[in-house]
Amino acid sequence: MSSAKHDRSTRGGDVLNGFLRMARGSNLFGLLIFWAVLFGFFAIMLPEAFSRAGTYQAMMFQIPELGLLSLAMAIPLISGGLNLAIIATSNQLALLMGWILTTQMPVDAQGAELWIWLVAALGCGLILALIIGAVTGLLVALLGVHPILVTLGTMTLINGVSIYLGRGTTISGFPDPLLAVSNSTVLGTPLSFLLFLVLAFGVHVLLTRTPLGIRIHMIGSNLEATRFSGVDDRRVLIWVYVLSSVLCWFAAVVMMSRFNSAGADFAQSYLLITILAAILGGIDPYGGFGRIAGLVVALAILQTISSGFNLMGLSAQMTLVFWGGTLLVVMGVKRIAAAHRARAKPAPSTPSNPTEEVRQTP
Repeated sequence: MSSAKHDRSTRGGDVLNGFLRMARGSNLFGLLIFWAVLFGFFAIMLPEAFSRAGTYQAMMFQIPELGLLSLAMAIPLISGGLNLAIIATSNQLALLMGWILTTQMPVDAQGAELWIWLVAALGCGLILALIIGAVTGLLVALLGVHPILVTLGTMTLINGVSIYLGRGTTISGFPDPLLAVSNSTVLGTPLSFLLFLVLAFGVHVLLTRTPLGIRIHMIGSNLEATRFSGVDDRRVLIWVYVLSSVLCWFAAVVMMSRFNSAGADFAQSYLLITILAAILGGIDPYGGFGRIAGLVVALAILQTISSGFNLMGLSAQMTLVFWGGTLLVVMGVKRIAAAHRARAKPAPSTPSNPTEEVRQTP
């Protein structure tokens, strides 16, 4: 029995090494070239406005909340699933933490008392994130229903609860230490942007250097083969949605800090953009493959387009049009390249004398 388990473990490790080798061959280099072209285009078209340090800093201020939500979407996508509840989860977490800070914390709280209340509010939000993630993961793992349907249901449920308990109102007026997360800088770099980079690197390490990350890739590539290799796919799926919800908690903290408010209807337009960023960054929508580095570059591309169009005086709708067109072009180029590689592969050699092969076959 122990020998069989060892063989299954070895096969699983071999499968994962193959996955990671394929992931390293993603379109990261092409994305970097595309980003450089965009940068050069806007620098030429807007030599004074686009090439200022203030413009780059503004771009870094705007990336974190979308970036954190995209990370929350990326992990389920790599596992072969989807989490449509990331926006609803972030808003509900922000409402809970905002409610504690604005109604339960004393108005004149200062010093150590203020920090205790702040830690308590953030802790309650994190606990709720763990609960939402665990429940979502259990539903996906135990019911065997596609994650799109499960997370569509949890999204609707969470939104309904948030609107009912909050009566559709917006909570605002948070303490200064929380606001500093999205408004302070370190050597000219926004603190929230540094937080995003640290978390993106952490997710990269998790997905490429840990047993859990290996199993997430395996499940996304071939669920049945992963089960036969001895992996507890249910436990892995639960972890997928727990991690996604924890990243939603980080996104909720950044959004609370950036907007100084929380509401059930915040950032609704971000849902499809997170999927756009993930797929543009090279994450396979069918699961199994993808790199966080590609996602980070894709976010930089989308923000460069948004900032450049804004400086050119174009409407936000034109930005959405260009984003969608960019995704279609990238996907089309990838499909054409894949088809070209398939045609370029040499055909398998056949024996010159088939009867001779049959005669030699035992």
